[in-house]
Amino acid sequence: MSISPQQRFLLLLILVGALATVLGLVSRRARILPYPVVLAGAGIVVGLLPGEPLPHVGAGVILLAFVPGLVFEAALTLDLPELRRRLLPVSLLATVGVAATVLLIGALTHLALGFSWASGMLLGSILAATDPIAVVTVLRQLKAPSGLAAILEGESLFNDGTGVAVFSAVLATILAGHPSFGDATVRLIAITAGGAVIGVAVGFLGVALIRVAEDAPLEILATLVIAYGSYLAADLIHASGIVAVVAAGVVIARYGSATGKLHGTQLLGFWSLLAFVLNAMLFILVGAALPAWRLLPFAGLVLATFAIMLLTRALPVYGLLAAAAWRSPPIPWAWRHLTFWAGLRGALSVALALSVAGVAGIDSRVATVAYGVVLLSLLVQGGLISLVARALRIETAA
Repeated sequence: MSISPQQRFLLLLILVGALATVLGLVSRRARILPYPVVLAGAGIVVGLLPGEPLPHVGAGVILLAFVPGLVFEAALTLDLPELRRRLLPVSLLATVGVAATVLLIGALTHLALGFSWASGMLLGSILAATDPIAVVTVLRQLKAPSGLAAILEGESLFNDGTGVAVFSAVLATILAGHPSFGDATVRLIAITAGGAVIGVAVGFLGVALIRVAEDAPLEILATLVIAYGSYLAADLIHASGIVAVVAAGVVIARYGSATGKLHGTQLLGFWSLLAFVLNAMLFILVGAALPAWRLLPFAGLVLATFAIMLLTRALPVYGLLAAAAWRSPPIPWAWRHLTFWAGLRGALSVALALSVAGVAGIDSRVATVAYGVVLLSLLVQGGLISLVARALRIETAA
């Protein structure tokens, strides 16, 4: 009996879900292993399995299908009152921090590893966005302070928007055939501003739509329309779809809660499940498109880039959080150390890496090295996060 690529994909998704469920139950009881780490391991296994390759999925489909759902789910679960108290460090990390990360990774990979300036900056933009969903899950299990979770979640959500905007600008200027810092900067400002305006507009239209919804299923449908509609509307005018989703998500989280069931268990449970399924599907697709065995010839580059990523994470985190410490509330040193270690790269970086795999005019090493760095980030940083949190006594940090 032969199995088609589509059937193989569905079978792999079921197996990954079953494996992640079992390991998730074990890790939840032991508080040791977040589920994205399990999905990263499953993606490696998928790449090693024999059989027909899975159907090719285009870059546009990857970003449209996966990224809006992941970003919107993060926006819905924000603790907005606590985020307002931590707005200064979050805004510094999501703007200056992202810019510094892109520039530092781009410069160091060019000078030390031989990437061109354009490819180095593209690699830096892929790795600029953090994804501490796994970390926040562990912190909640450890009953860590809400301020620390707000800094990590807020940084992740907003640097998703700024990081992808930088990625889009750098990619556009490379594909235009004349990459330059000035051209990328102009594109960045245009696509960010356009995405923000569209996201706010769609968000308020969504609030009006939710107010006429009479039950939870209609609210769920409305939020799906808002998440994917804001991305598509921005994408149609060549603005940043991710910035639009972030803006729309924050508007819904802020003003939609007054409508009744928006923060009910049904809606949040749906989006939590959707985020898990999107993560699982994404790692399967990446594992099939960029099998782990392809990383072996690039092992040195991957390890060196991972070290560069950690270095470039340390400089903005300690520098910017020190700059933000002059205003209350205070940021304890234990929080700063964990913020550094918690800068995991995850599903968003994986989606961006897969979107440039095989694209003409793009250095083929960029996607492979980026995927390898994400795997190391999840397995090393994510695998040790519980031990690091306990060593820093995060449970009792004030």
